[in-house]
Amino acid sequence: MAFKNFRVWRGRLPHWRADNVCYYVTFRHRRPLEDAERRLLLRALLKPDGRQWDLAIICVLPETTELMARVMETAAGSPHELSSIVEKAKAKAGRQIMKATGEKWPPFYNESYDRIVRDESEMDARWNEIVDSPVGVELVQDPEEYDSLWVAGAD
Repeated sequence: MAFKNFRVWRGRLPHWRADNVCYYVTFRHRRPLEDAERRLLLRALLKPDGRQWDLAIICVLPETTELMARVMETAAGSPHELSSIVEKAKAKAGRQIMKATGEKWPPFYNESYDRIVRDESEMDARWNEIVDSPVGVELVQDPEEYDSLWVAGAD
């Protein structure tokens, strides 16, 4: 499969970028998040500064967060940087959590894992994994009961 304007950059992990693709993103937390902390992170991811991405789904679990999204273009016509959007949201939620708990460090690791979703089959598989994850870690019996799962169009 050929991607438009494909490029790779490296942090600790390689990050593939291309135009007009859907990304799957996940990151681990340094410690399990409480309910209120999960809601803070969810809100920060839902509302980045400006319209930077088109979110499809987000699930904030106690120990990990997963999402799928497409990045939007800047006013200059280039795509926003995915990792910048994610890391700014993590930093915002982290500051609020540190203020409330008195912790020295935010409860998230610095880098996120992301990948380009390559086709509809992978999109469906990732989607189902994310939706079912609160049930899989035994937080709820039905995903609709989980308040830190957000699905586009389900509001």
